[in-house]
Amino acid sequence: MLSPSPQYAGGRSTRTCFAEITPAVLRCQNGSRVMGNLQVVSLTGGLLKLPKPLHCGSRVKLMFLTRKGSVLGAAEMLSPLSWSLQPFKFVALHDDDEERLQAAIKSSLDQNRRSHAQVERFRAW
Repeated sequence: MLSPSPQYAGGRSTRTCFAEITPAVLRCQNGSRVMGNLQVVSLTGGLLKLPKPLHCGSRVKLMFLTRKGSVLGAAEMLSPLSWSLQPFKFVALHDDDEERLQAAIKSSLDQNRRSHAQVERFRAW
């Protein structure tokens, strides 16, 4: 079932950067496709590295693969931060895509915590 992206009152959704390079494909309303890489992601949106920015407000279908499976959602492109970095917000995610994304974010955060703890444990004081 397609549901609107979750909204979080009073705070930001938890964001993460996956350890591995995460290719993303955007399908525009005119049928064209744009390849990019996911830089940051949350349940409400993220940041993409693109060859060139898309028009602010453009609606796209966004697909990327995580360790928990593929995620496909409808997104709106926001104002570019630079020539190659552009944020987006999810406007709709299927329930199963949202669950996979949530699991991937949790897994990434857990991995980051374990890595940080290991560095702290072996740090020479």
